Amino acid sequence: MFMAVVGLGVLALHLYLWKRLVRDTTRTARARRVGTVVLGVFALLAVAALVLPRFVGVAVAEWFAWPGYLWLAVFFYLLLLLAVLELPRLALRKWTKPNGETDESRRLFLARAAGVVAGAASASIVGAGTVSALGPPTVKRVAVPIGGLAPGLRGFRIAVVSDIHLGPLMGRAHTERIVRMINETQPDLVAMVGDLADGTVAELGGAAAPLGDLAAPTYFVTGNHEYYSGYQPWITELERLGLNYLHNENTQIVHNATAFTLAGVTDVTGKTFDDGPDMKKAVAGKAGATVLLAHQPVQVSQAAQLGVDLQLSGHTHGGQLWPFHYVVRAAQPAVSGLSKVDNTWLYVTNGAGSWGPPVRVGAEPDISVVELTPGS
Repeated sequence: MFMAVVGLGVLALHLYLWKRLVRDTTRTARARRVGTVVLGVFALLAVAALVLPRFVGVAVAEWFAWPGYLWLAVFFYLLLLLAVLELPRLALRKWTKPNGETDESRRLFLARAAGVVAGAASASIVGAGTVSALGPPTVKRVAVPIGGLAPGLRGFRIAVVSDIHLGPLMGRAHTERIVRMINETQPDLVAMVGDLADGTVAELGGAAAPLGDLAAPTYFVTGNHEYYSGYQPWITELERLGLNYLHNENTQIVHNATAFTLAGVTDVTGKTFDDGPDMKKAVAGKAGATVLLAHQPVQVSQAAQLGVDLQLSGHTHGGQLWPFHYVVRAAQPAVSGLSKVDNTWLYVTNGAGSWGPPVRVGAEPDISVVELTPGS
């Protein structure tokens, strides 16, 4: 239902695009008809990419997801830029009416100039963003000081990966590259914090199979997209591949004859599926330093109340498409990187994949290596 509403909103906003890019820039009825048809096709592709994959399956969605999602990104930046260009349009209104009546040639020139500027800028932004999204993730390294960390755990490294988003646009090669890059960092432990796939195990199990080649012990928790894609089969499949599921529970990670508590909670979306997070249960009996895997940063408020030292999260994609990070920041305590809530550190990875448009602007994909260090 939510995506259907979004789809209707996208169609409605295409009317503004039609007004500025077709009606205002054409002289003849024929040109206007051609422009209307072209824009209408793109609008339908965008809505199909948003709404249909869940109903028609990954294999069928591959045929329209690429053009639909790429247009969706171009559409977004066209809207943004044309809205900004309304200001000079208003400022030049008198120029288009030199004698009190509209000068058609000047009006047409102004409309076409705005269309060319917005179109060229949008295409450039989306082109660069596509290269960023489809290229290899950046490996980020961050040291986190943990008070009371046992000396034997100094330098313990956790590779954090999230939001891989296997689906119509990202397949097995995407997973293979991520696994190879993680193994090259030689971490002591791998933490997968949700949103592995947008599709069923039957459709995408083969694409996820390379995760079985992760060299370090790997632990995972659910994200919101696991629930949309059939979370129980995915949990079973990942456990079959040798990954360890933390379902509102914790385990002791022993290293150099010392240990810390690694806990994991389900995503908040799990409440709708009778599988909601139970933070108290997840950290019950914790000993020593405590590291929590939780898909959404917003879960840190309760983690801080329960004395968690470090929460590792994803979900935000770093905003993915600037300026969406302002919207994300309104819903989450952090968008990307390391921050602190009370006495609890929060690290948010941008994620290794993308949802929707395979485009990232101002939020490059990443794999993060978090190193535990003693702190006050």
